[in-house]
Amino acid sequence: MKKVISTEKAPAAIGPYSQAIEVNGFVYASGQLPIDPTTGRFPEGGIKEQTRQSILNAQSILQAAGLDLANVVKTTVYLDSMDDFAAMNEVYAQFFSSPFPARSAVAVEKLPKGALVEVEVLAAR
Repeated sequence: MKKVISTEKAPAAIGPYSQAIEVNGFVYASGQLPIDPTTGRFPEGGIKEQTRQSILNAQSILQAAGLDLANVVKTTVYLDSMDDFAAMNEVYAQFFSSPFPARSAVAVEKLPKGALVEVEVLAAR
């Protein structure tokens, strides 16, 4: 049985999808753009600030499910440019600790709304 996870502490979906779905003890969160849910805008700055906001958004969704970043088993990071990998990784390392989740990081042609990064998480109870 699928359970919808939703919170106002993360940006609302900008399309026909849920912020997250829980099934069989796993929470599948949609990719999070760096949208500040209080302003509806990207934070000022660059890749570091956008990475931080994207992870904070994912964290808020997990909290709505009664979980936190320690429950994350897999992340996918989408970057507008692989030139931003090191700076993204610096901020990412501030949120996750050993044992680190598995991760993929890929550069894409474009991200929605012109974002520099999008972060997707999969967490387990």
